[in-house]
Amino acid sequence: MGTRRARVPAGVTDAAIAAGVAVTLLIAGLSVDRPAHYAEYAGLAYVLLAVSGLVLFFRRRNPLAVLVLTGLCALGYQALQADVAAVAFLFAVYAAVRAGHRLVTVVAAVLMLITLPIAVLLSSPEMPVRAALAHSRGALEIAWIVAAFAAGEALRQAEARADEAERTREEAALRRANQERLHIARELHDSLTHQISVITVQATVAVHLARKRGEAVPDALVAIEQAGREAARELRATLEALRDDGKASAHGLDQIPELVERARTSGLLATLTVEGQPQSLPVAVDRTAYRIVQESLTNVARHAGAATASVRIGYRPGALAIQVDDDGSAMPAAPPTPGVGLLGMRERVSALGGRLRAEPRVEGGFTVEAELPVDHAA
Repeated sequence: MGTRRARVPAGVTDAAIAAGVAVTLLIAGLSVDRPAHYAEYAGLAYVLLAVSGLVLFFRRRNPLAVLVLTGLCALGYQALQADVAAVAFLFAVYAAVRAGHRLVTVVAAVLMLITLPIAVLLSSPEMPVRAALAHSRGALEIAWIVAAFAAGEALRQAEARADEAERTREEAALRRANQERLHIARELHDSLTHQISVITVQATVAVHLARKRGEAVPDALVAIEQAGREAARELRATLEALRDDGKASAHGLDQIPELVERARTSGLLATLTVEGQPQSLPVAVDRTAYRIVQESLTNVARHAGAATASVRIGYRPGALAIQVDDDGSAMPAAPPTPGVGLLGMRERVSALGGRLRAEPRVEGGFTVEAELPVDHAA
């Protein structure tokens, strides 16, 4: 395996460049021979040289402000006869063009080329115009500006192409995910829909024939018929969600009364209690609450041997509480073996940052308690 090279933080690179340019300008300023009557301004010239380099640290965040500051500093130290190339201004040109401010940068560069000889003439009226032009040309060559501009534009276009390539990759990945989602939907439809329909139809026919003959319909047969219909509804909802990128409507708390009613029709004395003021919940919390109640009642019907079951939904500040109790055969001394359904409940609750307690009750039976944080899920 190849070793990954550590990337230097952008802030460190910017600080190093700014410090390096400032030091280079100061060294160049110290080596300049200026007229004696400008000696008293040497300190100010060095300050301008240092500032023009140090402000490059902010060139990514405020490229236009840095462009203006470095230009003013260059005008200032040229006027003070610190005949040093405007290196910091060229860095600022590069940064501004890279950020996309091409027109403003062109205007700023033209103004600099015009005002540099004017600044030199104003500070040294006795200097010939030709000498002032040569002085300013040495500080800022047009070719340097063009090179800085071209470098910034080239990098800007390279970054734009990289961003476009990244968007293209993301779109391709999304298309592949959509195709796979639709493939799964087709597979589920082809493999499960028919089988569930056969089970439901056969159970319905058996119930109908038994009633037609005046025979008692076994509770298990009625439960099979109802479970088949519910499985068909669940499958249709899942297929709709898959075909609609997961945005289709799903079961939530408003369908819990139907769960409790179906539990009653299977012979279980089930009750539903809602405590607190109902409120709008995040979709993930709404769906998870439904799944917890659904799985709990399914386990009661399959394994508990219970006669009664109670479902409590409590709306609390910042949380939703769910409790499902039954009077089945589970005892603390012989807890039932956790199955896939309970594991799924734990995973759903954990994903929302909530807590789940599922264990036998001291007085007998089983309890499932869940608390789902509403704010965290949102």
